[in-house]
Amino acid sequence: MTFKRLELGIAARLLGLFALVYGAERALEHGKYGLLALAVLLLVAAVWELGRHVTRGSQALADFLLAVKYRDFSQHHNEAHPNRALRPLHVVFNELSTTFRQLSVEREAQFTYLQTVLQLIDTGIISYDAEGQVESINESFKRTLELPFLKRLSTLQKRLPVLYEAISRLEPGESTVVKLTVGQKTMQLLLSATTFRLQGRAFTLVAFKNVSHTLDETEAEAWQKLLRVMTHEIMNSVAPIASLADSLRRDLSRELEQATALAPPERELLADVVEGIGIIQNRSEGLLRFSQVYRDFSTISPPVLAPVEVQELFNNIRRLMSSQLETQGIELVLTVEPADLCLQADVHLLEQVLINLVLNAAYAVQQSPQPRIELRATEPEPGRAAIEVFDNGAGIPAEVLDSIFIPFFTTRRGGTGIGLSLAKQIMHLHRGSIKVQSGPGVGTAFRLEFS
Repeated sequence: MTFKRLELGIAARLLGLFALVYGAERALEHGKYGLLALAVLLLVAAVWELGRHVTRGSQALADFLLAVKYRDFSQHHNEAHPNRALRPLHVVFNELSTTFRQLSVEREAQFTYLQTVLQLIDTGIISYDAEGQVESINESFKRTLELPFLKRLSTLQKRLPVLYEAISRLEPGESTVVKLTVGQKTMQLLLSATTFRLQGRAFTLVAFKNVSHTLDETEAEAWQKLLRVMTHEIMNSVAPIASLADSLRRDLSRELEQATALAPPERELLADVVEGIGIIQNRSEGLLRFSQVYRDFSTISPPVLAPVEVQELFNNIRRLMSSQLETQGIELVLTVEPADLCLQADVHLLEQVLINLVLNAAYAVQQSPQPRIELRATEPEPGRAAIEVFDNGAGIPAEVLDSIFIPFFTTRRGGTGIGLSLAKQIMHLHRGSIKVQSGPGVGTAFRLEFS
């Protein structure tokens, strides 16, 4: 219909042009120059009008395409245009503008939805281009790494070099675990990477998740299974040895008392045998007690959670430990901020953890000129609590710092290697964590974090 109207308009204007040309020719033949001038002016005007009529639709289309180029869909085209040929075209333009506006709104809604999801998930996400320019990071990334903003990936090289090296070596489609310390937090991050292209640009997207608690739970479960198997086998094997050694020792002791006719060398040899069997019995019974301790460790009961006033908890620790610490000349300092700080915990298990940590601290400060232990409780953020045990002792060597929570591991003479392992397991049962910071000559700080 539009083209038909356009063709009719062109045909009518061409007829008008022909008529003006004919009129100009007739005026020239008869020498009527006034009419000739008028005809020429009308002819020029008709040519201009024809050109305008032909290009009007093209100009409207060009204007519309220019608006599309700049994504300006706010224009409204007059559907009641005086030129009837342009009306259908304007109707189509308005329909296309409405469609484009709707698509733009839907795209913005999808983008907002995606951004909201990325900000809410607890997985850190960063995307960057081939030059290392950071395109986007989500809130979990900022919160976990304590980075309020990041413009270039190279900034990580200065602040978190371990993470930067791990990301640089990470191949698309692969995953790796990296251990990282941020402020006072030590965590293990599971990194995964993928690449994609967008608008002709290559991007890399790296996602990470803090899997410290998951790995610790898996490790604790593995240790518990190992301990159950070991203690079962040890007790089954050693119990008969201890029983047999006890029977042999008693029988030989009775024979030694009754055998008065034995020569001194034979009596001495028999006494040595009795003594040796007694040693075997004692060591067997000691191994049984050792196995019983670790069997109890691997079957600790789930905590019974209840509100615990931290100030009262610290006072109980002071009452329990004050006599021993005063004897050793150790100062115990208690700090609770805020004073009414409470947390959800099993008070008996938590007391056991703190007692173990205080005993370890008391051992560590034996050689300090002014031995001091501090229990400090804080609220790092609303709804969370942290308890720290400081000492000004000799510190823990860096080479053994990663091993102190492993069952059986101990650097203390006469130690069992169970205290810190038990403390770690109790904190995991509380859905919390235990961290340590130490160095030779600067003392040690254990930090218990509760969610």
